[in-house]
Amino acid sequence: MKLKEKYKNDITFIMSKRHVNGSDLWAGEDNNIGKGSPFSTKDVSIILNELGFTRKDEVIKDLAKLIFEHQQPDGRFRISKSGAIYPCHTIGCLRVLCYLGYAKDKRLKKTFEHLFSTQENDGGWKCNKYSFGKGQETNHSNPGPTLEALDAFRFIDISDASQQINKAVEFLLWHWEHKKPIGPCLFGIGSLFNKTEFPFFRYNLFYYTFVLSFYKKANGDKRFRMAFKLLESNIEDDKILIENPNRQLAKMDFCFKGKTSELATKRFNEIKSNL
Repeated sequence: MKLKEKYKNDITFIMSKRHVNGSDLWAGEDNNIGKGSPFSTKDVSIILNELGFTRKDEVIKDLAKLIFEHQQPDGRFRISKSGAIYPCHTIGCLRVLCYLGYAKDKRLKKTFEHLFSTQENDGGWKCNKYSFGKGQETNHSNPGPTLEALDAFRFIDISDASQQINKAVEFLLWHWEHKKPIGPCLFGIGSLFNKTEFPFFRYNLFYYTFVLSFYKKANGDKRFRMAFKLLESNIEDDKILIENPNRQLAKMDFCFKGKTSELATKRFNEIKSNL
């Protein structure tokens, strides 16, 4: 059975939310493509991709067109007409477009180049916005956006930037040891991080392990292996158990809280294949 047929109830519900934020295609009234998680333009794009939608589908073409309309001449993305431009917004839009099948679109070349030119010395990416104050821990990059950047980079040939990529991987592996909240947005690794989440919206164990599995530097590292072993503990009957989905998605068939997920298991099997 095709995914769209199997999860037609989920899809119908998601489509019913198309104007929930005030505009079309799950955008806000000011065309904000990041407003209203998990029913924002960006998040719904990820969900629909997991449910079997591709760039052959009209709704995916429309979503991609809307997101590209937010791209700036230098490759960055402004997610709303009046808002500031932060690295996490650019990285998030890039990642979504890669998932939708546009990784090799020539318009994204300058976005990839922009990220490589703005990488921090510790290997990650960070926003100069300090909502929680500016303590010593905020001198580090933000692990969440850094993980999303690596998620986007896996779609392209990064052989010419292997050193930069390895620095980003090492930064995230170091955070597995450090665990304390770091970066301006204070990303940490604790009990909530370790609960299996799906789809991949936030910095958490499943998403962390999935992305790093695509990089050789991580594959043989003991820190990555520890993370993978912990993730394996959430396997029941060869399927992965969903512990902490977004609360608004918690009763949807594809990621029902407390049940195993076929689609999440497909992602877990990708990890095993990479290893």
